[in-house]
Amino acid sequence: MSARDNILGRIRTALGKSAARGERDEINAYIEQHTAGPRPQAEWNPVVRFRECASSLASSVDQVASMDQAPSAIARYLREQGLPLQAVCWPELGRLDWAAQGMRVAARPANGSDVVGITGAFCAIAETGTLVMLSGKDSPPATSLLPETHIAVVDATRIVKGMEDAWILLRGERPGMPRAVNFISGPSRTADIEQTIVLGAHGPYRVHVVIVQR
Repeated sequence: MSARDNILGRIRTALGKSAARGERDEINAYIEQHTAGPRPQAEWNPVVRFRECASSLASSVDQVASMDQAPSAIARYLREQGLPLQAVCWPELGRLDWAAQGMRVAARPANGSDVVGITGAFCAIAETGTLVMLSGKDSPPATSLLPETHIAVVDATRIVKGMEDAWILLRGERPGMPRAVNFISGPSRTADIEQTIVLGAHGPYRVHVVIVQR
């Protein structure tokens, strides 16, 4: 037993709780049986709504017809922003032909010296313009959190209407929860100093989304 398990076990005993596995089963059973509450009407197109909401959060959005077109769209964005044509990416994106666009892209987690990080996304939420990222070996959070510029490539079929739909999709596709689920709604920002919005305070100050409309 690890020290963590030992500590949590003693807390459960003191609270009169059942074993961790039993708790998870109870929670899962509750979620499956729980009736969803009322939600606002969502008659809008998810892709159009996502573009609108993401733009309102200071993200920029582009759209391409296929995954193979993503490198050219990303290279164009970097040139327009005056950024280097060098980046790191998730392994799933390493197969794309970056070199044809004059880019050097390494399929590895980002470190403190990387300026641009290119990722996919588990899904995106149209209602809030939010990217949903799951941590894992092939989706390291550092690539979306450390670089000054985060570029996400999102399949249009993975844009769901609301937060509830994102959780339903996650529970339906994954046998268990990842270590972390990160919700990214535009560039990092804070208003701690004199209530003035400052971008890039705790993460990227640019977020660019490329939607693949198959």
